[in-house]
Amino acid sequence: MTLRIFIQMDPMEGVQVRGDTTFALAREALSRGHEVWTYGAERLRLEGGRVTALAHRIERLTETQGSHVVFDTTEVRDLGEADVVLVRQDPPFDMTYITTCHILEMLPPEVLVLNDPAEIRNAPEKIFVMAFPDLMPPTLITSDESAIREFRDRHGEIVVKPLYGNGGAGVFRLRREDENLASLLEMFLGAPGPCRRPVPVIAQGYLPAVRQGDKRVLLVDGEPIGAINRVPAEGEARSNMHVGGRAEAAELTERDREICTRLAPELKRRRLVLTGIDVIGGLITEINVTSPTGVQELKRFGGPDVSAAFWDWTETAAARR
Repeated sequence: MTLRIFIQMDPMEGVQVRGDTTFALAREALSRGHEVWTYGAERLRLEGGRVTALAHRIERLTETQGSHVVFDTTEVRDLGEADVVLVRQDPPFDMTYITTCHILEMLPPEVLVLNDPAEIRNAPEKIFVMAFPDLMPPTLITSDESAIREFRDRHGEIVVKPLYGNGGAGVFRLRREDENLASLLEMFLGAPGPCRRPVPVIAQGYLPAVRQGDKRVLLVDGEPIGAINRVPAEGEARSNMHVGGRAEAAELTERDREICTRLAPELKRRRLVLTGIDVIGGLITEINVTSPTGVQELKRFGGPDVSAAFWDWTETAAARR
């Protein structure tokens, strides 16, 4: 069957051909003969109960960076006529992201929206994982400065990062004697005052095993497909590839599979189909549900093709509808 697919994403013209997961998903869909459109979250509209978007139909995708996408036509389309809508714009997970999830929930039930927008909204990546505390390093989410200080006193070396950040931005490693904690908290939480409502931050016990890598495990409908390892650059605490982390091949271990088995029932229940978990030293730090990456790197290292597995699942699910 030919599917009419709409991908909510950042501009296709700006993606990295050799690294972007959404590019790989779109290319695989085109290769199967599906009709693929893209649109930006800012082009989404809700009026009179109808969800529409100014969308671009993709004619073809190529491997030549800079001329990798050719559009056929641009027009306002009714997303209620879609078979599949993919939510793939990058975080930050802010009010814009939350609003688009609310709008997409207005689509008729026969439209398959992946990942489920209600569950994207209800499962922020650094909060959803807190439902599995025994699989995690020590973790605190709060905007209470005294609680963060006490957490560092107990655990010594910690990592502090924005609760709704992405790509390694704003991630700090702090030792027990580090004198920058007060300034850092001022930056995150704002200047003290009786009327401030600071956004909470996340603090985690530092895992020395991160020097050997932060493993990204990719799952489709709760089943682990494959993994890559992301190793921090010399002198860098963060392993994210956005900030210089090096991707390398990795195997799924029994511990990885044990974690995925624990997560699978909840991922399936929430219809969080394409997800990525981050594992350091056998402990999980995040469950990525917005726009998980790593698909191209996994395939490049000779691993399974997650794009193919995703569309196999989606075609079957769409046919049932």
